Amino acid sequence: MAERVEGERLGEFEIIARYFAPLATDAAALGLRDDAAVLVISEGYELIATCDTLIEGVHFLGNDPPDSIGYKALSVNLSDLAAKGARGHAYLLSLALPRETPPAWFEGFSSGLRELQEATGITLVGGDTTASPGPPTITITALGLVAHGHAVLRHGAKTGDRLYVSGTIGDAYLGLRLLKDPALASAWDLSEEDSAFLIGRYRRPKPRTELVIPVRNFAQAAIDVSDGLVGDVEKLARASHAGALIEAGSVPFSAPAQKALQREPRLLATLLTAGDDYEIVAAVPEASAAAFEAEAQAKGVPVTMIGRIGGPSGDARVLAPDGKPLELGRKGFAHF
Repeated sequence: MAERVEGERLGEFEIIARYFAPLATDAAALGLRDDAAVLVISEGYELIATCDTLIEGVHFLGNDPPDSIGYKALSVNLSDLAAKGARGHAYLLSLALPRETPPAWFEGFSSGLRELQEATGITLVGGDTTASPGPPTITITALGLVAHGHAVLRHGAKTGDRLYVSGTIGDAYLGLRLLKDPALASAWDLSEEDSAFLIGRYRRPKPRTELVIPVRNFAQAAIDVSDGLVGDVEKLARASHAGALIEAGSVPFSAPAQKALQREPRLLATLLTAGDDYEIVAAVPEASAAAFEAEAQAKGVPVTMIGRIGGPSGDARVLAPDGKPLELGRKGFAHF
């Protein structure tokens, strides 16, 4: 957390007025001066709701910049909405923080929120702020809109569908490892730019909001990769009463991640299961594959086919680059 300054403390209502009311730009928020927001939903649309909690020491480090913490807290929720084919509309923010949290932390945190608000069009409409003796805890409930009947769920995948993933996988895990052990940069033959890239992918994951329309138009099922690629693909397959096959040799890795893999090949299984990627996995029918790829490319988001839906129901199998089954210690992150 940001350095605490003894004697520098703000009251709850001053915190709200100074740092969060400026983010509440929609009339529905009532200037954050009421106990609830009043949202009007356009006819023909459905409201998509998602909620994520971030805790210091679990989802972010105590010395992470506060603007990155704010950015990440909102980003992971927008990622959930994008996987549903929904555009962000509004969000609620709850903070449980130590009483000695300094104004500089709130200023940085709110600037991270503002950056992503301005980039995506979502707006703050309410929440709660409380003092807590426990670790800093941030909860955001995000609300998205999608035309009635057009939400993309986990359970629509069909045997034969192509499995696509956006961006690259494993960068966030490597970034976290570097923050905990900077000496790994040398072991993995990484430049300063490589290390900065990987750390940025951990601290500030970019929500794939540009994929909202391609996912909604062409995907039969989708999920965001928060708990590990293999584990989240298996969740999608299980919900669809199907199996899935992932070809590890097709999974996209960034140039820095490839350097780490060359130096430490056993990292492959970890990168496929570590999580915090916040990319989108989509199951797309063969007949729609070319159109999906073209529309994603037009939106500036790289998508890569990594496998197909099929095989034993509820199971995600992984083939190593040599075509043999890849042994995994686990398929994804689990809190319990």
